[in-house]
Amino acid sequence: MALSIRLSRGGSKKRPYYRIVVADARSPRDGRFIEKIGTYNPLLAKDSAERIKLDGDRAKHWLGVGAQPTDRVARFLDAAGVRERAARNNPNKGKPGEKATERAEERAEKLKAAQEAEAEAKAAPVEEAPAEEAPAEEVPAEEAAAPAEDSNEEAEAVVAAEVEAATEEPTPEAEQVAEATAEETPASE
Repeated sequence: MALSIRLSRGGSKKRPYYRIVVADARSPRDGRFIEKIGTYNPLLAKDSAERIKLDGDRAKHWLGVGAQPTDRVARFLDAAGVRERAARNNPNKGKPGEKATERAEERAEKLKAAQEAEAEAKAAPVEEAPAEEAPAEEVPAEEAAAPAEDSNEEAEAVVAAEVEAATEEPTPEAEQVAEATAEETPASE
């Protein structure tokens, strides 16, 4: 029978609590186990003595009869001084994938092209750049001036209509409204 020293989850939803158990490797995670040798409460502070409780003598016994600890339990055993855990190194884990590498290369190329263009713009004489851009600026200025003149004519027409309306004699209805507002407002003495 293959033995495993592993964690068995307990506790309620979002409040985990683990038992460190020796179990048959084929049994379910939270199922039947042979012996409970400790507990692990991840909700407690890392420096708390109650976070990990482990019976070192029983752990040594089960390791002696061939039980294999999981990675997390091996860390606990190493911290308790029961069994030394070899440091693991996976240098490929942190490397980006193919697509991410391609995107990074594209960004680097765009950045390099932008820096080259900026360097060329700084190196170019200042007098040549405005001379080349001047004809391009004149055309939009002429086009912009034409609509502005149209809008000025429209604005002047609206203002003229308002002035004419103000200078005309008031209608009888407007006189009645003016008298009614004058009666409502008290005269200041």
